[in-house]
Amino acid sequence: HTMVTGLQEIDKLKTQMGDIQVPLEVFDYIDQGKNPNLYTKDCLEKALAKNEQVKGKIDNFKKFKAALLVELDKVFPHEINNYRAMRGDDKPS
Repeated sequence: HTMVTGLQEIDKLKTQMGDIQVPLEVFDYIDQGKNPNLYTKDCLEKALAKNEQVKGKIDNFKKFKAALLVELDKVFPHEINNYRAMRGDDKPS
């Protein structure tokens, strides 16, 4: 194969590939001599770390809500009972 015939073959095959979008960061990995598959791995690791961070925030908000309800129940017991009844949560947290 010459370079010209190789490029012609690539040009013929492009219709079979459809519209594929590659993140520009993949090319950065290639330029740095890294395996492009590492991009996917790094993205997954970042997503997992972010999920853990968000899960921590959700857990903290749940704890805050429970503590807030306990304190509000001390000051406004009637209102908190009404609130719990409206929410269908008759049991104190």
